[in-house]
Amino acid sequence: MTLQGKKVALLVEEMFNLYEFWYPYYRLKEEGAEVIVVGSGESEKFTGKPGTVATADVAANDISAGDIDAVIIPGGYAPDRMRRFPAMVKLVKDMDGAGKVVAAICHAGWMLVSADILRGRKATSFVAIKDDMTNAGAQWVDEPLVVDGTLITSRKPDDMIFFLPAIIKALQ
Repeated sequence: MTLQGKKVALLVEEMFNLYEFWYPYYRLKEEGAEVIVVGSGESEKFTGKPGTVATADVAANDISAGDIDAVIIPGGYAPDRMRRFPAMVKLVKDMDGAGKVVAAICHAGWMLVSADILRGRKATSFVAIKDDMTNAGAQWVDEPLVVDGTLITSRKPDDMIFFLPAIIKALQ
C-alpha cells in the first residue's frame, strides 16, 4: 500500500473506455490511494463503452487542485464530452499549473489540448488525435509511455501495463 494518504481524481463522462477507467480505479485503490470519481455535474451516473456504469463521487465544480495529488483522464469518447465542461478543463489546467500529476491515455489527449498544457512538451495519445496534439504544441511520439515532468501519457489500453506503474511511481 504505497499510496496511503494520496488522493487521486479519476475523471468520468459518457462513453468512457471501461479498461482505462476501471483498471486505474482498482489498481490505485489496491495501492492505498483514495480514488475520487469526478464527473461533469451533468449526471451522477455515466455509461462507458460497452455499457458499464460509473457513479461520480463529486462534480468537477466541487473539487480543486488543492484537494488532490493527481488527476487521471481515461479515454474513449468521454474526453470529447469532458472538455465541454469548463470546470473539468480548469481542474486539469490547475493540476498542471500546480506541478501535480496529470495522466492521460488514448483520446484523453483532447483534455490536454483544451487545457492548453501541451506547448513544448513531449506526449503521446491514440494516433487518431496526433494532429490535435501537435497543433496544440506537443512533440508527439508513438511510444507506449511518455513522461514529461508530471505529465504522463499513453496511447491505448494495451499500454496500461506501462501507464499505471508510471503514475504510482510519480505519486510515491
